[in-house]
Amino acid sequence: MTELKPEQFEMRRLESLSNTIFGVAMTLLAYDLPKSAVFTSAPGWSELAHVYSGKLAGLALSFIIAGVFWISHHRRLARQPIGTRGDVILNLFFLLSIVLLPVTNGLYTNYAMSSAVAVLYGLHLTTIAGLNALLWWAILRGWGREIMASLFPVAVFIPGTIVAAFAPQAAPFLWFIAFGGIVIRRFLPKGAGPDA
Repeated sequence: MTELKPEQFEMRRLESLSNTIFGVAMTLLAYDLPKSAVFTSAPGWSELAHVYSGKLAGLALSFIIAGVFWISHHRRLARQPIGTRGDVILNLFFLLSIVLLPVTNGLYTNYAMSSAVAVLYGLHLTTIAGLNALLWWAILRGWGREIMASLFPVAVFIPGTIVAAFAPQAAPFLWFIAFGGIVIRRFLPKGAGPDA
């Protein structure tokens, strides 16, 4: 192995940190779920369905989003074994946005019909997607499948967040479309870009 220069970082260390951060954040998504309702007696199926149906949908959305970004993050780090200080700082901001996911998810699952909370959640998802796209751009420096696939969620979360301001109940349906980025990466023909 070649010796690293003082301004270089081995990205495998960042990968270990990111595994921990994603694991904890994805686990914390469900942490407050059992405490979100207070029953005066043992609940029946209808009470459980009434209390948890929306919360489980929010949990599933956040968990799937975190999982998709975890996969993207690891694919990106595999292409970048050595990074600069700027690369590491940008990755740390991305990981901070993941750490905050249980916070906005908790607000969203408890107050999904609040337009302010739905907009906050949408802005958070847009931030995660934007940082992900910026990280891809930082290593590829050109247009191609990976960049297009990473920009697709941003293009979906922005209008979804605008919809959340007026119709918070409709926003999750738009946000789920963000997973189309996976389809873009898989089926878009390879171009002449650096990720071909």
